[in-house]
Amino acid sequence: MKSISLFVPLLAAAYVSAHGFVSTITIDGKTFKGNRPSGSKSPSIIRQISTQDPVKGANNAAVNCGPNAQVASLVADAKPGSTITFDWTAADLSNWPHNTGPMLTYMASCGSTSCDKFDSQNAKWFKIQQVGKVNGDWAQAKLKAGDAASVTIPSTLASGNYLIRHEIIALHLGTQKGGAEFYPSCAQLRITGNEKGAPTANELVSLPGAYSDNDPGIFDRSVYDRGATYVFPGPKIAAFVSGAAGSGSGSGSNSNTGNASPSNDSPATPSATSSKPKPTGSCTLKKKISASVNAKVAARTIRPRHISRVMRGLIAGHSQ
Repeated sequence: MKSISLFVPLLAAAYVSAHGFVSTITIDGKTFKGNRPSGSKSPSIIRQISTQDPVKGANNAAVNCGPNAQVASLVADAKPGSTITFDWTAADLSNWPHNTGPMLTYMASCGSTSCDKFDSQNAKWFKIQQVGKVNGDWAQAKLKAGDAASVTIPSTLASGNYLIRHEIIALHLGTQKGGAEFYPSCAQLRITGNEKGAPTANELVSLPGAYSDNDPGIFDRSVYDRGATYVFPGPKIAAFVSGAAGSGSGSGSNSNTGNASPSNDSPATPSATSSKPKPTGSCTLKKKISASVNAKVAARTIRPRHISRVMRGLIAGHSQ
């Protein structure tokens, strides 16, 4: 039983850390399927990642487009004002397991290079959308309920080749420094039309580089206080967007405020409370895995699969 006792925590840790990825992206009604992390590769616009595990640490290179993100083979056409939905799912394609933390969307020009040949580590990103709390509740909770995250391409965005990067920052452990979990996903677009809108140089950032583990929107002791004002990490939403970016996850509102700025989805001041807010964030995947592992261990404890002849002899002698 000692070997089982040592093995089970490792097994549980391996599966609990595997949380999710973007399984599909839909652009104006046309759906593009993503490849499972480290799975077989089919034509897609979504850059495949190597694991569903969260990215830990704001300066981790995987904050860019996800763990070992690979260039995808397809590029999708979209236009200014197009609606794009990101369907985040758990590793087993069930609903996204988390409900605590913001969602942010960035874009980056690939220049004259088609984005299926562009190195995202060279990208300069501008923010087009961010959503935190809606009436005191995290908009991310709608993903856990089965909704997709919805984003609108800025209505004045200039034509060209672009990466779009949707990001979940899960903060269920964000009350501790280094506890935030980053889940970025990148897809390859070609924007058509005759618009001229573009970000200014000071609105462009590198990822990693735009965040710090000390940012108030990443290390946040008030995550579970429904009345607390949330401060988004990263740059301001680019000025040319002018509110064109759509709401996240159906009914969430976006914010045009900048770095170290509060979410406009929550009250300006925290609600009065006489006690420390109780954590309400959860991870359904962790609960499922823990229950499954515990059941298997209990079964093996009650009925060992293999008993040596020596042990059978001892048991027989003891029963006489």
